[in-house]
This record gives sequence, C-alpha cells and structure tokens, in this order.
Amino acid sequence: MSLDGRVAIVTGSGRGLGLAYARELARRGASVVVNDVDAGAAADAVAAIEASGGRAVAVVAPVGPTETAKELVATAVGRFGRLDVLVTNAGVLRDTVLWKMSDDDFDTVVDVHLRGTFTTAREAVRHMRQAGEGGRIICVGSPTGQRGNFGQTNYAAVKAGIVGMVRTWALELRRAAITANAVVPVAATAMTATIPYFAAAVRAEENGEPVPAFFRHDLGFGTADDVAGLVAFLGSDAAVSVTGQVIGVGGDRLQIWTHPEAALTAHRAGGWTYDALRQAWPTTFAGAAQSVGERFPELPEEFRPATS
Repeated sequence: MSLDGRVAIVTGSGRGLGLAYARELARRGASVVVNDVDAGAAADAVAAIEASGGRAVAVVAPVGPTETAKELVATAVGRFGRLDVLVTNAGVLRDTVLWKMSDDDFDTVVDVHLRGTFTTAREAVRHMRQAGEGGRIICVGSPTGQRGNFGQTNYAAVKAGIVGMVRTWALELRRAAITANAVVPVAATAMTATIPYFAAAVRAEENGEPVPAFFRHDLGFGTADDVAGLVAFLGSDAAVSVTGQVIGVGGDRLQIWTHPEAALTAHRAGGWTYDALRQAWPTTFAGAAQSVGERFPELPEEFRPATS
C-alpha cells in the first residue's frame, strides 16, 4: 500500500468530502487524525475507519486558531509517532451578495478557510522540516476561487487565496522535500444538493445509483469518492515530483488548471494614455477580455427539474 506507515491529518473530515479523503487515506495504509467541530460526526468517522481495519483518532475543534493547529499536529505525533500528510479541507459557507454581506459573514469564512489553512499548514510544516523526511500539503480549492461565483465574495476570496499560498509554499518548501498542491473538487455535497441544476446527479448518488454519464463526463461532477483517489495520490511517494499544482477532479474528469498568464500583451511608445486606450480597446484588447463565472451546458431534457 502506497501510504502504509504514513500519518495524515484531514481537517473537516467528519462527513462529506473530508470523510471520503480520510477513509481513502486509511484504506491506503495511513493512520488518520480526523477533525471536525461535530463530536458525533468525528466519532462516527473514526469508527468507520477502524471498522474497515484502519487506524484513526479524532480531534474535535474548529480550525483557524493556532491552538487547534498545534493540537492536531501534537495528536498525530503523540498517537502515531509522525506526520507525513496534511489535507486542509475544513470550511463553511456564508453566501450572500456583496451589498448584503456582513463583517461576520466575511470574517467567519476567512477564519475557517484561509486562516485555518494557514495556521494548520504552518504548524505541520514546522514539524515536517524538523523531522527532515519531507511531507505533503494538500489544500482544497474551488472552481469559485478560479472563476468567481455570484453571492460568494468571501468564498471566492479565500479559495483564490489558498491557491496563492500553495504556489508560494511550493517554492518555499522545495528544499525540504515537502510538496504543496491544491485540489479543486466537483462532487455531490451538501452545497451542491441545493442547486437544481445538479438535482438528478445528487438524487442518483443519494439512492446509491450511478451518477448519469452527462454529469460524470460532460460536467466532471461525481461523488466524493471520485475525488478521494487524487488526494491519496498526492499524499503518496508516487507524487514526489508534483508540487505547486492546482488540480481539478470530479466524476470522470481531471484537469490541471493553468497558473495566471497574460492573455494579451501590447506595447505603445510613450505608454497607454487615456486617449490611446479609448481608441485601442475596442479593436486591440476587447477580444482578450476574460469571462467570469462558470458556464454550464443546457441540461438534457431527462435531467431537468420538474416545474409546477
């Protein structure tokens, strides 16, 4: 097993995607520190892993505070003797449009996603560098952080920020043989269950039926287990040379997202004045303007929600 003898922390792993990551890492041989704010969910996750022959322990605490990060690393090392893999999955949503978003809506999402990723990764890396055996940092991004999404100012900001940190960490941690990558999952979750466009796929997954090919292939939308294999791969020795990457996965599809590059470069002697831009924009630059948000193909008739 490619992760036999390794130890992993997975934040926000009491249910959903995080639980799928924790179970797959355990199935591949890793001992897992499960983390969640819900004590019952965390206990159930540990029990499920142990029932399948794996090893796990729970830490019930919200990510964000440095104290939680320290507890997670101390638990991994104290219970299992080492730390090799960190998966920063914990997150919350506080969706609303910009003009209605409160300070608390914004700060809560920043504290859990962005600060939680930062504090937990910082503590894990401090241990990994001191141990001198390398390591794996796997952070969770989102299509929203790559392209934006209506009503998700806070979520888009933190997910874009996580990708920026990952690219920076890949540079900083290379000499210590610690890789840093971001996974962009697309799967049936509590969030996507509320979106009518995905209703047929979510319903199939909940009923234990195969997710229709349109969703799996055309949209790259599947189950949490479809994402877990990538997380386990990035945590293994097979991915020792993979770092600084943003990898999308869902259903039957895997994507490597580009790092931002200039879509068009133009020069003008004397610089780009207001008048020069007014004249040149419609002919020179407008065609290179980038789209925002995700654009989905029209749902086939058979998957359209019933209308009253």
